[in-house]
Parts: sequence; C-alpha cells; structure tokens
Amino acid sequence: MKTVLEGIRVLDFGRYIAGPYCAALLGDMGAEVIRIEKREGSEDRTLIPVIHDEEGNPGAGALFLQMNRNKKGMTLDPAHPKGREIVKRLIKTADVVVVNLPPQTLKSLELDWPSVHAINPRTVLTTVSAFGSGGPYAERLGFDGVAQAMSGSAYMSGTPEQPVRAGASWVDFGSASLAAFGTMTALFAREKTGRGQHVEGALLRTAVTYMSQTLIEQDLLRKDRVASLNRGQTAGPSDIFRCQDGWITILINGDPLFKRWTRLVGEESWVSDPRFASDEARGDNGEVLSARTTLWCSTRTVQQALTELERAKVPAGPVLSPQQLLDDVHVNEAGYFAKVNYPGLTPSARIMATPVTLSELPGSIRLPPPTLGQHTDEILAGLGLKPTQIEELRNAGVI
Repeated sequence: MKTVLEGIRVLDFGRYIAGPYCAALLGDMGAEVIRIEKREGSEDRTLIPVIHDEEGNPGAGALFLQMNRNKKGMTLDPAHPKGREIVKRLIKTADVVVVNLPPQTLKSLELDWPSVHAINPRTVLTTVSAFGSGGPYAERLGFDGVAQAMSGSAYMSGTPEQPVRAGASWVDFGSASLAAFGTMTALFAREKTGRGQHVEGALLRTAVTYMSQTLIEQDLLRKDRVASLNRGQTAGPSDIFRCQDGWITILINGDPLFKRWTRLVGEESWVSDPRFASDEARGDNGEVLSARTTLWCSTRTVQQALTELERAKVPAGPVLSPQQLLDDVHVNEAGYFAKVNYPGLTPSARIMATPVTLSELPGSIRLPPPTLGQHTDEILAGLGLKPTQIEELRNAGVI
C-alpha cells in the first residue's frame, strides 16, 4: 500500500469549498478524484482570479487552485439525457460521490441517495447543503456567511452595534473536513457490511457545532451575552493588544497561566483578588485585565512582548498580515505549503498542503488542478466509449 485510499474512486460534483475540499482531502490520501463540471466551466473556477488572458479575461482563481489539486477533470451536462447515462456509468465505477447541492436539486439530477444506491449499493454518497434535510429550510440556498450569521457567531463578534463575519470561510472548510471524516467512516463501515451509505453534512450544523459552548451556556443559564470585540468573556486576559509597532494576542485560561501572567506584569496580588478567583470571574472582569495588559504592551515592541511572554510560558502570538504569514519562518520550514503548477501561472502557486499528517502514509499533492475538461476523453475511454462515441457526445453538447 502506497497511500491510504489507494484504489478508491471519487466523483466530485461539488462547487466552491464544502464539496470540493472534502474530495480534495480524499485525493490527498490517495483516492482517484474526478471533478465533473459543466461544459463552459463552473463558476468557482475563476473566483478570485490569479491568471488573466491577453484580453484581461479571468482564468483560474485562488479558490480553484486550492480546492482541486489531485483531481482529474471532465466536463459533462448531467441534466442532458445522454449525460445522465454517463453519470450512471461513472457511479457504477465509483466508491464515493460528493455533491454539495440542495436536496431537491440532487433528486432532479438523480444524484440523491435512492438513485445512487440503486445504481451501485457499494457507493458512499456524501452531500453537503446549507441546512441539511428534515427541516423547513432544506431547500434554501446558503453560503458560509449565512451559516456564520445564523449560528450566533457573527452576533458574538464585533460589537452590539455591528456584528462581524469572520474573514476566513471556517464554516465551509469545517463542513468539508467533517464530510471527509464521515466519508472515511462510511468507507470503513463498508469493509464490514459491503454496503455504502449516505453521509450528510450541513453548513449550519457545522457552525452550530463550533458555537456549541456559547449555545449550551445560553440554553442552561440564559446569560444573554453580547459581543465584546476581541475580548473573551469566559476567561482572561483574553484579547488582542496594541504594542508599539503592531498587535499581539494573549490568551489565558486556567489558574496556572493566570499566575504566570500576574508575575509577568507585576500584579501578583491579583491571584488572591476575588475578582479574578476563577476563569468565570476573570471573564466577568475581563475589561480590567485587558486594560492592564494594554498598558504592559504599550511599553514594548511586538518582539519584546512576545519574547517575555514566551519566557513566562504564556500563550501569545503576533497578529500577522497575509504577507507576513507567507514569509513566516515556521510556516515555511514546517511544510505548511505545497507548490502546484498550472498553465499561465508564473511562478508556481503556493497552496496549503494536507492539513494533517500521518507518520507512515501521509497525504501528498501529486497532481496539479486540471484544466477545463482535461481528462474527459481519458475518463470516457475508461468507461468503454470509443473515440467516435466521445465525439458524438461532444457534438451533442453533452461534454
């Protein structure tokens, strides 16, 4: 065995992040992943373009490069009658089908669970939608920001006057990662039962899960918390602070860390102060702790502050710009990035490598993202179609 998922075939009907990144993670672990997109190219192909042609038209985008490494690419119209026949033939060869579309759309394309299971009982169907099935929102459309807003995350960020959505698409990436986890679990179960199953993820379910501690507290204690910018409310000091030449974050949880912080800033008496007797109390009095930390940081540069905090074993880090992160020595030496080539792209793009490592069979990026329809003929030939049949499909607008 060279890779964990050697011999596993994945059909990726996904768009944007939740579906494609799930398939990309499976591809990193050795699965053969086939990205299936419409003939003119899917809308996620040129989002945040990093390549333009001579006329200035957008080419491949940053999102596409990250989501579609380790994939073969084919074009196909699954709504066309002949396209549906190709989809069925592909599913017969597939171990996993990944789709992030609303339930009704899945049914109309015959990519819903009853349809897929009838074609190939061993296939695992992994779907991600905005809200999941079983409730009144099942057919609603939604992106990452919608789930952030509805989960309480945006409400608890920013200020009471201005909710704030996170810059990172954490709901999409979280949903993709959980979908990959569910897919791997279903494949493991198939080894015992011989049957595939439906793995269902939902953006709002992911966001609610990630907000769970706040929601559980509200449900039980009715705290009715409101946003306090970057200041944590359940421990402290926990905030982002300005130094003389930049910003840092300091995060204190638990008595041992708090004691070390008091020694560092010269407030040892606060250890016995009832205002700071526990994480809960420190969270309730976080404004005082943040004010004291702000004063301490104001007399130091970022590097001076971080050196002292590291020496005191207090968790802290700098607030980095995207460029500073790209230049960070640890990020580069620890192998966070991998390089991929793509036509028209100079130099190679640095994309995030597989975010988890395995000691014996680690994931890797073996293939660059495919150009539009790059492997269509190859994949169809693998299904037994002759060149003349493939050309007929092309002339009919199927591929």
